[in-house]
This record gives sequence, structure tokens and C-alpha cells, in this order.
Amino acid sequence: MNHIQLGEKGEQIATDYLRSKGYTILQQNYRASYAEVDIIAKDKDQIIFVEVKTRTYDYFGSPEEFVTRQKQKNISFAASIFCDDIQHLGEIRFDIMAIILKGNSTHIKHIKDAFFPGLA
Repeated sequence: MNHIQLGEKGEQIATDYLRSKGYTILQQNYRASYAEVDIIAKDKDQIIFVEVKTRTYDYFGSPEEFVTRQKQKNISFAASIFCDDIQHLGEIRFDIMAIILKGNSTHIKHIKDAFFPGLA
């Protein structure tokens, strides 16, 4: 499986997981100029912007450690555009879904409030 297929599989696992927890998936792979958000979901009145990181091992660090400050800024930028587009003035949150696929085993770590805009 190449890295694109791995990423797509991880995003599908994350989407299924979020749905199982009662989230509504609003969009996947949302693009705003140079920035992308893997999943935009809704939980009650809160919009959640989710970055999915999928790996087949964690030898060099956990998947969430690879969400760089620049990536956080890009996600925040895209979130701002999305909220403007839908005129959302309520709460938002930035989560990371860290997924490790080892053989037939899947480990999912959902980190809520993983980062805050402007603090990255």
C-alpha cells in the first residue's frame, strides 16, 4: 500500500469512527487555497476540523507528532474560510486522529482540542 492509499484508508477509518460517535460529517478533503482539512465534522452546534495522520509504525514518533506548526496554521486558515462561507459564528475545535495500522491491527487515538489557532 503506498502513502496515498494509506492516507485514504486512515481517513475512511477516522470518518467511520467519528460517525460511530455521533458526529455528522460535513466535508472531507476540504480545500481553501493552499490549505486542506481532512475531515470537517459537526457535533451538536460545534464544528470540528480534523487532521488525520496514518502510519504503519511509530518507530520515529507517534502520528500526531507529525502535525507541524505550519500544518496547524494551514488548517486554521482553511477553517476560517469554511466558517466564513457557511456563516458559522459558534464554537469550533481542532482535533487530530492518529491511526496506526499494523498488520490486521488498527489503533485509533482521537485527540480533541489538539491545538488552538494562533497558538501554533
